Amino acid sequence: MKKFALFILFITTITGCTLDNGNQDTYNYEVLPVDSYTLPENFKLGETYEIKLKYQKPTACHIFQGIYYSKDLNVRTIAIQTAVKDNQICTTEIPALSEVSFNFYVTNTGSYIFKFYKGKDTADKDIFEDVEIPVVN
Repeated sequence: MKKFALFILFITTITGCTLDNGNQDTYNYEVLPVDSYTLPENFKLGETYEIKLKYQKPTACHIFQGIYYSKDLNVRTIAIQTAVKDNQICTTEIPALSEVSFNFYVTNTGSYIFKFYKGKDTADKDIFEDVEIPVVN
C-alpha cells in the first residue's frame, strides 16, 4: 500500500509540473523609428553625454522594451524596441510622443556617426538619418 501511495504521489508531482505555456501571454516585438533626438554639437574625449530620443507609439498597447543600440567602430545605430501583447484589443487613439534617454561615454577620437532608424521605404528597406558628431579636445 505504501508503494502505491508513493506511486500516486510521484505521478501527481510529475503531471502537476507540466511545461505547457497555455496560460502564458505571448508578445509581438516591434522596432519603432526615432522621431527626434537631442545631441550636442561636439563631444569631448572622456566625457559622458545624455542623448534624448522621442518616438511615437502606434497604439497605447505598445510597451517600451528598450533602446536598440548597435556599435561598429565609431558608428552607432539606434532605434526603439517595443512589445505588444498578442490578441489585445487596442484603441485607435494614438498616444503622445514618448521620450527616453541614454548616457553616451566618449572613448574615441575623430567623429561618431549616429544612424537613427526612421522606418522603412516603399521597397521595405530600412531608412536611417545619419548625424556626425566630432570629438574635440
